[in-house]
Amino acid sequence: MKLATLKNGTRDGQLVVVSKDLSVCSAVKDIAPTLQFALDQWAKVESQLNEVYLALNEGRVADSMPFDQQACESPLPRAYQWADGSAYVNHVELVRKARGAEMPPSFWTDPLMYQGGSDAFIGPCDDIPVGSEEWGIDFEGEVAVITDDVPMGASLKQAANSIRLIMLVNDVSLRGLIPNELAKGFGFFQSKPSSVFSPVAVTPDELGQAWDGGKVNLPLLSYYNDEPFGCPNAGVDMTFEFPQLVAHAAKTRPLAAGAIVGSGTVSNKQGTEFGTSIQEGGVGYSCIAEVRMIETIRDSKPSTQFMKFGDTIKIEMKGKAGDSIFGAIDQKVVKY
Repeated sequence: MKLATLKNGTRDGQLVVVSKDLSVCSAVKDIAPTLQFALDQWAKVESQLNEVYLALNEGRVADSMPFDQQACESPLPRAYQWADGSAYVNHVELVRKARGAEMPPSFWTDPLMYQGGSDAFIGPCDDIPVGSEEWGIDFEGEVAVITDDVPMGASLKQAANSIRLIMLVNDVSLRGLIPNELAKGFGFFQSKPSSVFSPVAVTPDELGQAWDGGKVNLPLLSYYNDEPFGCPNAGVDMTFEFPQLVAHAAKTRPLAAGAIVGSGTVSNKQGTEFGTSIQEGGVGYSCIAEVRMIETIRDSKPSTQFMKFGDTIKIEMKGKAGDSIFGAIDQKVVKY
């Protein structure tokens, strides 16, 4: 099943069921006016929503309408929880190597996670407003899951069973602000502005064999200023799978239905020490920072610039038949 939220002038938008090929959709106000409502009542409404989905795919919904990704909010325009992990330890290792720091062994056994702002996500095709280019504007291509209620101290099985929906993420980062914030010893805040999620969130069964219960085994495609930038496989080099990340987030507190847990930047080693760009025959990267890290390690200084006003980023994931699964995050950076 595929779900999206259309803009309708309210904070939480209008939930719609979207056809498998993303061509048409249907409003379902009589079942669930918003995605958060659906998640709160998942046991009651899932089968009803799925019936609409099946009917859409068979052309049996009389009041269906064309699906416009440009008209979408992020599936949850705001959420009770947005916790982003760092499941691809290759990414973490590169960050530390670039500044000459050793990576603690615990990073391989205990995931990093930060609590992001969840009260005002950006729409998947909306501009990214930033106050200054000097802040080091970067994108981060990720995968995320939306959970049902998760009890405190959840087991891995409970965490896995709580995963209701999957979507893509652009976790916008302001790299120039991060060092001073981390130096205070209190984590990210100003350096992590509003995040962005794909137009469509899908139930795990939509991914077929690409979903193994813990990760999505498909390439995550990034296009920076319309040029291929990365296609690392989200199922490769993922040290911590989603059940582990969800259980980690719920270790000392419960998670409410509608909690979003992210994977962190998708990153592949590609059989090399640091990974390789697409232009060099590799699978590339999911953020500019990794390129700069590698340049720093190899050349003692970075040469690739962070994003400027007017730059664009597109993030998408396609099935084996070339179909877009989640729709595309497709944005431009603009001066606020």
